[in-house]
Amino acid sequence: MNVVMLSRLQFAVTIMFHFIFVPLTLGLSLLIAYMETRYVITHNNMYLKNTKFWGRLFIINFVLGVVTGIAMEFQFGMNWAGYSKYVGDIFGAPLAIEATVAFFLESTFIGLWIFGWNKISKKAHAISMWLVAFGTNMSAFWILIANGWMQHPVGYVLNNGRAEMVDFWAVVTNTYGVLEFFHTVFAGYVVAGFFVMGVSAYHLLKNNAGEVFKTSFKIAATFSLVSALMVFFVGDFQASDVARTQPAKFAAMESVWTTEKPAPYYLLIVPDEKDEGNALETFKLPGMLSMLAFHNRDEEVKGLKDFPKSDRPPVLPSFLSFRLMVGLGMLFLLLSLMAVILVRVNLPGLMRIFLKVMLYAIPLPYIANFLGWTLAEVGRQPWIVYGVLKTSDAVSSSISTSQVLISLISFTVVYGELAIVDIYLLTKYAKEVPPEDIPSSQDAKGQEA
Repeated sequence: MNVVMLSRLQFAVTIMFHFIFVPLTLGLSLLIAYMETRYVITHNNMYLKNTKFWGRLFIINFVLGVVTGIAMEFQFGMNWAGYSKYVGDIFGAPLAIEATVAFFLESTFIGLWIFGWNKISKKAHAISMWLVAFGTNMSAFWILIANGWMQHPVGYVLNNGRAEMVDFWAVVTNTYGVLEFFHTVFAGYVVAGFFVMGVSAYHLLKNNAGEVFKTSFKIAATFSLVSALMVFFVGDFQASDVARTQPAKFAAMESVWTTEKPAPYYLLIVPDEKDEGNALETFKLPGMLSMLAFHNRDEEVKGLKDFPKSDRPPVLPSFLSFRLMVGLGMLFLLLSLMAVILVRVNLPGLMRIFLKVMLYAIPLPYIANFLGWTLAEVGRQPWIVYGVLKTSDAVSSSISTSQVLISLISFTVVYGELAIVDIYLLTKYAKEVPPEDIPSSQDAKGQEA
């Protein structure tokens, strides 16, 4: 392997590992804020037990997410100096805002939430978690705006061999980045919802603190259903935006080789990149792909043969990741709807089977998120900034293959150890049962988180 491929692998390892923690943080912060708010309003200790139980798991996830996120950003200077030099004027702005505003907001108030149980009022304590949730989601916004610019560069000019920003507002309101933000955030909410439902299912199957986990399961079920619906609707708009701004990626994820107007949709396709076509195309729906891509049956969909071979993304990974992601998304809608129905209908036998399903379904939203990012990043190749800068031109020129290989192995080993620690801690504390008695007064003794 050359420096470019090894650098890509290293960044993929670090960002994928970091992204294990991000989606759970996005959604769980909101769920905890809601549970604590319910406690403040109702004075029901069941909500306090939920707040403390899920809060401890949130803190474990948050801390490990911060550690892996900081290490990741150093690679822009070490492995991707060509990229940093070429587009740093634009890419650096949203990342700087994320670090100085969003990250400091969430990190400040998570500290207040952890250590403020006996020191501030109930309302102030609940508000601090809402601010953590706001800061976490704001952080995601600025990072995804930066990534959205890489996917669809706007508001810039090329000057002396560098991309320079001329319209900050255009970068912030970039349709690709905004849609990517909502799609990613709602997908993160599904991760959190399924995590809470899965862990709650474990305790309900064990008959542990039934009322506490029935409540958390019910809250998470509704949260997951709404989030899964939003992923579906936002994803539809994002796919249309991809067809408009990244036609080669759209052609790859649908395995379209020949330009057609209107373009049909095939229910069964077997891609065959070597022959520049598909080995199998059956169950044709005339004009349906044009409708899905542009919401207009008469629009033209470009095929991969209209692009030079050097500008085509890998077809099979793009095609499979898209199909699997969509399939899992539909499954999440079905499972969330069933969860909402079953918590309201008394069917003990079916509910017990469903709880076992939800326990084993915890990893599925994570997998769907990874598939989505595989499509986003692999489908953009060979460009690191679509249509502006190729990945091969963005890597640092002063590093050797051996240096990147050593750092790749080192990152993999260290992150593997952190993964073991994370799984151990989350499993250990997720299995613990909330104490029977928690004082109702926040000023009472024993309120430490």
